[in-house]
Amino acid sequence: MTEAPKGDFWDEKIERMGSDELASLQLERLRWQVRRCWEGSPFYRERLDGAGLGPESIRSLDDIEKIPPVTKQELRVEQKNHPPFGRYAVAPPGDWGELHPSTGTTGVPVGTIWSRKDVENIADFTARTMWSFGVRPGDIVQNAFSYGLWVAGMSVHYATQKIGCFVIPIGATETGRQIFYMNTIGSTVILSTPSFGLYIGEKLRESGVDPQQLKIGGFGGEGGTQNPATRSRIEGALGIDAYDYFGLGEIGPTFASESVAKSGLIWAEDHHIVEVLDPETRKPVPEGEVGILVITHLTREATPMLRYWTNDYARLESAPSACGRTHRRSPGGVLGRHDDLVIYRGAKFYPVQVEDVVRSFPELSNEFRIEFLSDEETGRDRCVVVAEAATGEVGGAMAESLGEKLRGALQVTPEVEIRAPGSFERTTFKAQRFVDLRNPEK
Repeated sequence: MTEAPKGDFWDEKIERMGSDELASLQLERLRWQVRRCWEGSPFYRERLDGAGLGPESIRSLDDIEKIPPVTKQELRVEQKNHPPFGRYAVAPPGDWGELHPSTGTTGVPVGTIWSRKDVENIADFTARTMWSFGVRPGDIVQNAFSYGLWVAGMSVHYATQKIGCFVIPIGATETGRQIFYMNTIGSTVILSTPSFGLYIGEKLRESGVDPQQLKIGGFGGEGGTQNPATRSRIEGALGIDAYDYFGLGEIGPTFASESVAKSGLIWAEDHHIVEVLDPETRKPVPEGEVGILVITHLTREATPMLRYWTNDYARLESAPSACGRTHRRSPGGVLGRHDDLVIYRGAKFYPVQVEDVVRSFPELSNEFRIEFLSDEETGRDRCVVVAEAATGEVGGAMAESLGEKLRGALQVTPEVEIRAPGSFERTTFKAQRFVDLRNPEK
């Protein structure tokens, strides 16, 4: 383990790099990556040749727009046709260190390989994210990220070693055990999905336990941590400062987070080029506008992604964060997945918008669902927001108030149903917020 840095920055030279210097570094690394993909990957060579691109085609950062984006489905097809890993692994097998498949929550998992150098880089920029939201040597980190298919558990584990923390590698196990270790060992940091963090908070309240040592939480795997109502609930339930965390199995499990300034996800732009594109035209949107995140690896050796189409909506801002970090930010975090877009009576909205409304009512629990059903008489779609009372019974006036607030936020009026406390199953992983009941066999 190297000695952890002092001060507010893990790597101040990188984190406060000027825009021109950072762009120069990105271009150098992009040209290196495109060349090695063209030379070492039949998958990428076919795609680049098809777009009329060669190793010398990238002369400026704007030239990245000439590279066709790659989707998860294309990676699945490639691995199916050329098992087991497809033809986009660039580093030779002798350099491979670890295999980490994606979660597979929306289809067949995609195998991602980390070289030994990739492991070092991932550990380093994960340590950078954790340092930015206040983790320091000597902290006791309760790592409730999964050590299984979703690989954030491993990256955080490596990062805690670099920082000099004491880690409890508990993973996404049941809440009773989480509370036991939190209370007896004195965890100072917790890392989990927002849903699991809220669930642990519920159980702490029920048990009357107050984890007085706990001070910081990083929450990823789902959007919503930057929603004011959700952040307030997490911070109140656990008595901590809560920070948003983001990663993707195909890109990196923990490569963007909020800092202590809570000014949005800060991207590790020395390792990644982050774009926000219009989902229809696939052209960059103006700064501050919402589009699809597209991410390119600049330093990944084993299975690099050139313009990976994440299907996640976000926005980008280039103004430095109040904490002094200069890499671009995404205020509000990930706003929803393109797959999760709800279209109802001409209005479009995301589960994260419903979340912000539901969690603004203290009479309601943290849980909710958006259910789509078909009206048997008319054949029309019905959209029902199903919430759960926090304690006891909630009368019709609460359902009416919730409906009014949803109408104002969504510009459409869904039906509202409030169920008894404990109606929804809690999860240690990613909560399912949208349920389509129109075709049960789908």
